[in-house]
Amino acid sequence: MGRIYILLGKSATGKDTVAEKVLEDLKDRLFPIVPYTTRPIREGEKQGETYHFVSREEMETLDRQGLIIEKRVYQTVAGPWSYFTVDDGNIDLDHKNYLSIGTLESYVKFRDYFSKDKVLPIYLYIDDGERLERAIRRQRVEQHPNYRELCRRFLADEEDFSEEKLKKAGIEIRIPNDRLEDTVSKVEALIQ
Repeated sequence: MGRIYILLGKSATGKDTVAEKVLEDLKDRLFPIVPYTTRPIREGEKQGETYHFVSREEMETLDRQGLIIEKRVYQTVAGPWSYFTVDDGNIDLDHKNYLSIGTLESYVKFRDYFSKDKVLPIYLYIDDGERLERAIRRQRVEQHPNYRELCRRFLADEEDFSEEKLKKAGIEIRIPNDRLEDTVSKVEALIQ
């Protein structure tokens, strides 16, 4: 029986970097769940690898077909952006383990859709000062840095990942992401 491991955490806690390394190390027994989004593609991202980048119309069609497992909409300074996971036939829990990156909300919907015993949340965290510095460094390399959106996300994360919400969702596994190698080792040790 397979399982879905979901890396959770505030923005700029290193979820993508940890996921990339874990997927590389465990490539023959752990597979990515590629999410969908309506936001514009960023430099360095690849269609179908980083996300499935789709239009709002394509998302609405998938929703009408009942294929969306979970969906989040963020009111950004550039307008609403949706992030979602689709039951597109690529998740086979009878034979494979998967890794996904998500939010508390998406974890709860995955848990409810697949069952609690098939979904394991792993919360990554770092000091807020370091997190803000990482986010700023990431924006500086963008062709059109969006510092307003960075600030909005930083502040929204404080509420979205409050201690009360973490406890309510039953998040027990919490790993500091101070050193990449240590974090990766701890995450890999959890994967059966």
